[in-house]
Amino acid sequence: MKQITFIALAILLTLTACGGSSSNTSNKTAEIKKGVQPVADNEIAVIEPENAAAYGTIKIELYSNIAPKMVERFKELAREGYYDGIIFHRVNGMVIQAGNSDTKPGATPKSAMREGDSGKPNVPAEFSDILYDTGIVGAARLGNNVNSANSQFFVTLRRMPDFDQNYTIFGKVIEGMNNVRTIAGVPKEGEKPIEAVRIKTIRIEPKQ
Repeated sequence: MKQITFIALAILLTLTACGGSSSNTSNKTAEIKKGVQPVADNEIAVIEPENAAAYGTIKIELYSNIAPKMVERFKELAREGYYDGIIFHRVNGMVIQAGNSDTKPGATPKSAMREGDSGKPNVPAEFSDILYDTGIVGAARLGNNVNSANSQFFVTLRRMPDFDQNYTIFGKVIEGMNNVRTIAGVPKEGEKPIEAVRIKTIRIEPKQ
């Protein structure tokens, strides 16, 4: 049963924007950056939920030397306020995931077959040999097209070897991992929280 659950999650993350893509690109066509240790930027991302008293804040260091394009996109969207009001729409014992524009208050889904993104061009794969350990921040994508990361991201709650070299890693939680676990533990139907855990804002701040 545990193995079935794990496989199901891997499929769900691969199909994060549920509609499929005409591309069948696989990780074999994406360059993998090897032997490069992540170096934290001089700026961090601070995720502040609307109910900070219940869920606290989450601080993330960002790795421009590993995934410069995804870090640039994440910072850009955060500064533009894109993530303000978005919920953690996928929550389970392995990851929490957010970034779907269809979850903003008053949003109209773009399509019944596709979760909303930022409307900006997709970000190409920036794979590395960094391991998907606890607290890693990765870029979700559309279907099997490795070059379709956009605005959605996830945080791992434990070691996820099946994600290694299959999803762009662009950061890691450095403070508030207990808050990530709190969000992961909320009551839910399937993977969707029954009561929305909504992001108030994501701030980009100088690293102290």
